[in-house]
Amino acid sequence: MSGSSAPNRVGGWDVNDTTLLNRELSWLAFNARVLALAGDPDTPLLEQVAFLAIYASNLDEFFQVRVAGLDDQVAGGITTPGPDGRTPREQVAAIRDVVTDLGTQHEEVIVKQVMPALHDAGIELVDEADLTDGERTELAERFRQRIFPILTPLAVDPGHPFPYISDLSLNLAVVVRDRVDGRSRFARVKVPSTIDRWQKIGEGRYVALETVIQAHLDQLFEGMEIVESHVFRVTRNADLTLEDAEADDLLAAVEMELRRRRFGRAVRLEVAATISDAVLDLLIRELDLEPHEIYPTAAPLDATSLFEIAGLDRPELTWPDWQGVVEPALVGEDGPAEFFAAMRRGDVFLHHPYSSFGSSVVEFIRQASRDPQVLAIKLTLYRTSGDSTIIDALIRASEAGKQIAVLVELKARFDEAANIGWARRLEQAGVHVAYGIVGLKIHSKICMVVRQEADGIRRYCHVGTGNYNHHTARVYEDFGVLTADAEVGDDLADLFNGLTGYSHAQQFARLLVAPHHLRSELYRLLDREIASGRGRVVMKMNSLVDADMIAKLYEASQAGVDIDLIVRGICCLRPGVPGLSDRIRVRSVVGRYLEHSRIYQFGNGNGPGDPLTYIGSADLMTRNLDRRIEVLLEVRDEATLARLQESIDVNLTDDRLAWTLDGSGVWTRRRGTVGIDAHERFQQLARARSAAHA
Repeated sequence: MSGSSAPNRVGGWDVNDTTLLNRELSWLAFNARVLALAGDPDTPLLEQVAFLAIYASNLDEFFQVRVAGLDDQVAGGITTPGPDGRTPREQVAAIRDVVTDLGTQHEEVIVKQVMPALHDAGIELVDEADLTDGERTELAERFRQRIFPILTPLAVDPGHPFPYISDLSLNLAVVVRDRVDGRSRFARVKVPSTIDRWQKIGEGRYVALETVIQAHLDQLFEGMEIVESHVFRVTRNADLTLEDAEADDLLAAVEMELRRRRFGRAVRLEVAATISDAVLDLLIRELDLEPHEIYPTAAPLDATSLFEIAGLDRPELTWPDWQGVVEPALVGEDGPAEFFAAMRRGDVFLHHPYSSFGSSVVEFIRQASRDPQVLAIKLTLYRTSGDSTIIDALIRASEAGKQIAVLVELKARFDEAANIGWARRLEQAGVHVAYGIVGLKIHSKICMVVRQEADGIRRYCHVGTGNYNHHTARVYEDFGVLTADAEVGDDLADLFNGLTGYSHAQQFARLLVAPHHLRSELYRLLDREIASGRGRVVMKMNSLVDADMIAKLYEASQAGVDIDLIVRGICCLRPGVPGLSDRIRVRSVVGRYLEHSRIYQFGNGNGPGDPLTYIGSADLMTRNLDRRIEVLLEVRDEATLARLQESIDVNLTDDRLAWTLDGSGVWTRRRGTVGIDAHERFQQLARARSAAHA
């Protein structure tokens, strides 16, 4: 990796004498793996830009939720150590050290690697000093016509208190001097988010919007001398503190909390590295911040704006477009197959984005919405897209007289407002909308279609690991199963009845459901592997945090069970520690697609040498196991099991995207000689399946 900013090792910040790695530092190690993709010359240039933006966006949410929560604990005087032995104050200090170091790396990748490479590719991010006279004239006219009319300078003086600075907004701190009395005054100018952040000024040349505004501040403050101006950005506590057990109306309660979120306490101040001490002191004082909450940078503030550059139409600088293939079982003679007939012939396994989401899940719901024999559709909705074709299909079905029930999770973080909108739109169309169970988030990904057929009622089901969102399905890696299996249909019918009405059904033939018995069943299956004398476990998930589950995995390792864990993000387990976790291996696959699927495979789950495999929505986090409605589906279809085993094998042999974790919290990138990139390999397999059917 010489000549690049892509490290082969990240993490190692977590020095403690417990058996657990710190959750927050482990998450930062995940974001460091994302940052490594931005600095990797094997990553196409505009994809590097996108990963820089993803890193920044991830960090924003981390501060809004995780750091904000720790700050609240510090303010509340909580000094109890967490599972890794650190107090909240110690965690905040450790986070700052790591974020500062990663911020330096992020800045270097932008300034020293990506921006020069963009320049060489004919994409220039220029400063005001780099503009030609003609470009300055063009920008002056654009400022007067399009930008100036929407700017609102806000003065700060005895008659004008310091203005409220909204969460994640970009702002200018401006100091002006009155030419009449010589007094200096402070003002704030908000950089509008309704205009492109990167203003195009020529073929392949872009200048930041705040730079344009700074160059024309004299027009905002006529008769005043512009002394200095600096860019700054505030991050606020944005986590909901809703106690829904005390809420008479959950919808109204969430709406109230969303309004409160706007005024959350400031937890981070990002500033241009050139900011003066006087202006910085003023911001710290007015925003009620501590010095350790200040993060200066020499790179353009708010790197999430780089999504605009990453989205430029330069296909030669991105990964080749991938649309996903239609699974052969879903292909008809002149278009989509008749899904109900296809599902009666056998289960259909889906692996997104390699399997087209639109031609599978969306088409399933579309056909159900239009089929006169379909009586009802029930679905859980955690997150969906702004132009959801699934929502449209459900509304059409309701208007056609079908019984439609949708469980909308109002507390899906940062999608609360969108989900309230969906809920109201669905209700207006006559859809039965429920908000789930008090105290529990509905995180399961399930859909059931009830159809009248010649031999009676039949249920057609989809159980998946990802949200019903056709946009994210193009970049999130997820599993799904379309099935007409009667046992699955019976299980989902009981589960939906429990979610929408009053039912205590907790025993299911094919499902493991949290919080009822998912944890205990996973313990039981691990005990079976321990008792077998030749135990084998493979688990793939987003995060592994729950201390009791980690202790159980340690117990299994010490009893001789071989365990492979594929964990995309947070992992608090220490693998490979002698006497503790010798037989546990942990790897993370980070690349073009966001690994989001979950697999739980137990080598002797159905008896000696007979594996048992589940897929579903749950990670091994306390919130998933104890405070959410999660569903894992036992897979029995042989073709589906073969595809899942294929997925496991590819993930465990990947030597291009994979990182492995050691007991000290260090992640090491594994670049081997086999040359397996999991994402490319799954594309190849999808093409081969499609070609074999053609």
